[in-house]
Amino acid sequence: MTQSAAAPRRLTARGEERRAQLLELATTRFARDGYHSTSVSDIVNGLGVGKGVFYWYFDSKEQLFLEILKSAQRDLRRSQQRAIDGVDEPVRRIALGVRAGVLWTAEHAELRRLVDFARTEASFAPAVRAGQRALAQDAVAHLEEAMAAGAIPAGDARALAFGLLGVTTTMTDALVEEGRHDPETVADLVVSFCLGGIGAASAG
Repeated sequence: MTQSAAAPRRLTARGEERRAQLLELATTRFARDGYHSTSVSDIVNGLGVGKGVFYWYFDSKEQLFLEILKSAQRDLRRSQQRAIDGVDEPVRRIALGVRAGVLWTAEHAELRRLVDFARTEASFAPAVRAGQRALAQDAVAHLEEAMAAGAIPAGDARALAFGLLGVTTTMTDALVEEGRHDPETVADLVVSFCLGGIGAASAG
């Protein structure tokens, strides 16, 4: 039975640190050199450890990459949750969540490149889609609450959630990569568009 099929190993503090080091170094190497061009040997040599250490924590390079994606998705969602914690008004929560997503994405350029790559790979695209569904589902409750309060027109909250995600992802990727705007300005533009449409974004 492989590690992925068995119960997760309980790691010591040192073990958690080593695993985090492998994830961090692999993220940098994958973003810089590409997933296919980076080998397990490249990763362990970068830390000065043997392959046995790698395979103690991960079954394969593919599993490592999937864990990078899942970890990034968890961190993004947590940043959004922190941003909206304690906010009562649902539309305000939506705006703050969108803003947090933009700023997180702008700050994590390496992870943004890895997600872009993962979307094109059959082995990783399902994980990206799963992450997108989780992000959209996070927004559904806030959209439904806003609809119930009459703050936004009634409609298909799930469809709107995917619309928010699509706009946020596309605008952030394009504007941050373009480099003409600082992340805060990009966040303002994305929030304005998500809440008010083209007219609001143009006026901003």
